[in-house]
Amino acid sequence: MSAVFVTGATGTVGSAVVGHLLARGESVVAAIRGPEDAARVPAEASTRLFDFAASRAELRAALTGCDRLFLMRPPAIVDVRRFLFPLVDAARDEGIQQIVFLSLQGVQVNRRTPHHAVESYLRALDAPYTLLRPNFFAQNLATAYAQRIRESGEIFVPAGSSRTAFIDARDIGRVAATALTVEGHLQKAYTLSGEQSLTYEQVAAIMTDVLGRPIRYTRPSEQEYLAAMAAEGVPPDRLAVLKMIHRVVRLNISAFPNRTVRRLTGRAATPLEEFVRDHAEAWTPATPPAHRNGPES
Repeated sequence: MSAVFVTGATGTVGSAVVGHLLARGESVVAAIRGPEDAARVPAEASTRLFDFAASRAELRAALTGCDRLFLMRPPAIVDVRRFLFPLVDAARDEGIQQIVFLSLQGVQVNRRTPHHAVESYLRALDAPYTLLRPNFFAQNLATAYAQRIRESGEIFVPAGSSRTAFIDARDIGRVAATALTVEGHLQKAYTLSGEQSLTYEQVAAIMTDVLGRPIRYTRPSEQEYLAAMAAEGVPPDRLAVLKMIHRVVRLNISAFPNRTVRRLTGRAATPLEEFVRDHAEAWTPATPPAHRNGPES
């Protein structure tokens, strides 16, 4: 059997990977945490119960019949040596021919991130990897930051006056599907950014124009932001990740646009205006609150 095993298949990026693989006619095995998640996976894909904490034998069984793996780190997992390395080992045991890992922009110079540890492990094993290093997700505006935008029309991000070249997770899914189905991507690392470099004032102006109501950027300090997240119940280890993510943003490491999505897929990265139009319901005041576990990048 030739199939792609997709971790995080019901999440922001994983669901995009599943969709683009199916559009290419690929067989997909979607990893799910419980039977109730099966309804969130397209009917064309197979589903398989999966747990990162499973034994090595169970991990190998989960990968049975698959020849490629899309690997991502769930935000709740910090100890990748315990929870991700064994899956990489199981993939090698099962003869997986390619592991596409969802990493992080700038990870090669940020050794403190869990993503750096996974990349280093893949290299040390000489695994058949492809590394995707996305910039800050546009989806953060529609999830982590959505409630304040909905309720008070404010973007509450400790980004200072920095710029960000947002990447749409749907574009990451397109790139992943391309890397998993087209030859020439083994042992490659790709930084994925949008083609626009925007300040948050510009983001607010775009949202104001598209949504037809005032949206403003309030420019909170790091201390104000972390205190607000802590008050909402975000755990300390996740707060540390959020602190790191936004410091990277303020250093303008996320500021640089590129055309990698266009080069790899033949289609330009999604502009923010289009993203806001497509997700307008996320900021409609009547919409139920989105999850508030902090942004992804």
